[in-house]
Amino acid sequence: MKDNNFKNARKIIEKYDIYKNDPIQEIQLAHRVHLVEAFDIKEGMHVLEIGCGQGDTTLVLADAVGESGRVTAIDIASKEYGAPLTLEEAANRIMRTSLGDRITFHFETDFLAFEEETAFDAVVLSHASWYFENEQTLIDYIDKVKEIANQICFAEWDLDYTRSGQRAHFLAASLLALHSSQIGNGGNIQCLFGKRQVKGILENIGFQITRETIVDAAYLQDGGWEINEANDIRTDFDQNGEAYQSLINIYYHLMNHQQEEAKSLDSFVICAKW
Repeated sequence: MKDNNFKNARKIIEKYDIYKNDPIQEIQLAHRVHLVEAFDIKEGMHVLEIGCGQGDTTLVLADAVGESGRVTAIDIASKEYGAPLTLEEAANRIMRTSLGDRITFHFETDFLAFEEETAFDAVVLSHASWYFENEQTLIDYIDKVKEIANQICFAEWDLDYTRSGQRAHFLAASLLALHSSQIGNGGNIQCLFGKRQVKGILENIGFQITRETIVDAAYLQDGGWEINEANDIRTDFDQNGEAYQSLINIYYHLMNHQQEEAKSLDSFVICAKW
C-alpha cells in the first residue's frame, strides 16, 4: 500500500509540476494520498477542508474531485504563519498549477464564523484537531458541519499506538500538549484527541459512523519533528513542583531513550454521515 501511495504522489508531482526534487513533500503527499483514498472523495464533489495549513491535503483533494469539483480550504492562522513556506507562499505555489481553478483558499478564517451559500458534499478535518484549545471547540466545529454538509471525513494521529518505535512520538505529543495547557505557547499541539473520543463526539451530535480505519504513517517525518520540538521546550517545565517535575523527567527519559528508531504515530480515519 505504501509503495502505491508513493507512486500516486509522484504522479501528482509530475502532473501538476510541483514539489519536484523535494523528498520531504513527496513523503507528505504520499500520506495525504492514502488519507484522501480513505475519505472516499469522488470526482465532482465540492469539499470544504478545515485547517488546510500549507495545502498538502488540499492538493490531493483537488486532484481527487477533478475538473468538475471544487475545494474550499480554510485556516484560522494568518497567511504569514508557517515555515519553511508561509501559508500564503504555499497556497500561491499550488494556485499557479492547473489545480488553481478548482481551489479557493481563505486564511484568518474561523470556521464558526465562516459563511458559504452553497452546500458541500463533504467536510474534511485532517490532522487539524490538535490545534484546538479544548474539546468544546471541536464539538462546536463538528456541530456546525451539520449546517453545511451531511458528511465529515476526520483524520488525526492515533494515540493508541501499536508499534514500540511510536512511543517517542506519543510522549512528545503528550509533552507538547502539557506545555500548552500548563505554560501556554500557542504551539501546534494544544489538546490531544483520541479516536474513541472523536467517535463519541460525532455520535453524540447525531452522526452515524460509516467508516473507521487506521492509515500507516510510521514512515512520516512528523514524529521526529515533534520529538525535537518537545526537547526544545524542556527547560520551560523546570518551574513546576517536585511531583510534576518527576513525571516530566520520566516522559523525557522514555522519549529519548527507546531502543527502536523513532517512528511517527499512525493516523486514524473516521468518516460519518447524518
